[in-house]
Amino acid sequence: MNQTSEEAAVLQAIGLSGQDEKVYAALVRRAQATAAELAADSHLPATVTRRVLQSLTDLGLATRSAGRPTRYIAAPPDSSLETILRERERELDGVRAHIRVLMDAYRAGTRFAHPGELIEVISGRDEVNQRFVQMQQSTQVEMRGFDRPPYAAPEQHTQSNPVELDLLRRGVKYRVIYDTSVLELPGWLDDVTAGMQHGEQARISADLPMKLAISDDRLAMIPLLRAGDSAVTASYLIHPSPLLDALIALFDALWERSVPVRLTPQGTELSQDEERLLTLLASGATDKAASRALGWSERTVQRHITKLMRRLGAQTRFQVAMEATRRGWI
Repeated sequence: MNQTSEEAAVLQAIGLSGQDEKVYAALVRRAQATAAELAADSHLPATVTRRVLQSLTDLGLATRSAGRPTRYIAAPPDSSLETILRERERELDGVRAHIRVLMDAYRAGTRFAHPGELIEVISGRDEVNQRFVQMQQSTQVEMRGFDRPPYAAPEQHTQSNPVELDLLRRGVKYRVIYDTSVLELPGWLDDVTAGMQHGEQARISADLPMKLAISDDRLAMIPLLRAGDSAVTASYLIHPSPLLDALIALFDALWERSVPVRLTPQGTELSQDEERLLTLLASGATDKAASRALGWSERTVQRHITKLMRRLGAQTRFQVAMEATRRGWI
């Protein structure tokens, strides 16, 4: 019976080598065994197996019997591995403390660095994507951004950002202002809904001045776009500076003036189609934009809006939104 890759990955994460894992897994399966038996089970040379067993003994994962031939006895994995894990956590806490010291020094240095070093130009579609992923993964508290086409990713805005979803699960906040132009993109509603269900806060604004991503208060990325560009192939990366401070202030000002996108609460007696349509209407979508987002014809959108107007006793789309808000649907 072979050790799975998942087991190996977990044990390597607490400092065991691949050979350590093979021998330890073989010992756990037998509970106790000689070095020769474990070498055969692990398909390792006897000298390597003995060296590994000495390491496992030093770590408290195994003990030696007093008899002959010497037999090795596996320590209970829960308690022995937990001890190693706690030790690794203490070491990581020390590393985190040192990172904070280094970051304080870094911020002090970059704040007064040569102006030319405060802005990087990232060229190439793959490089832009890679740096954006790295920027998100290094975020500790919050990502903020303006979202509008075009995009650097191979897919347009039709698939949720997997990095964002992972960070939201870990407790990192995301606040995103979407330009009204995204309402024309097929799949936008599903994408944003997936993010919001995991905790993203989303708002809509007309005519955002640029695309923008801000990681905490330490780094920003602005795609370098010219009129007519259909994809992002270059970006500015902005380090701590008065320019970064200004971009943060710009985001905060536009956030206050933007329209919140809300998920329709459960238990409203609305169909799924009606919930999705109300979300789009509340975001300012036109019939054409709603039809593209939902994959419907404009006539189908108009028919559903008419049904909602009759149901809510409304005369206009505006009254539909007001009544739905009054009932707590949006």
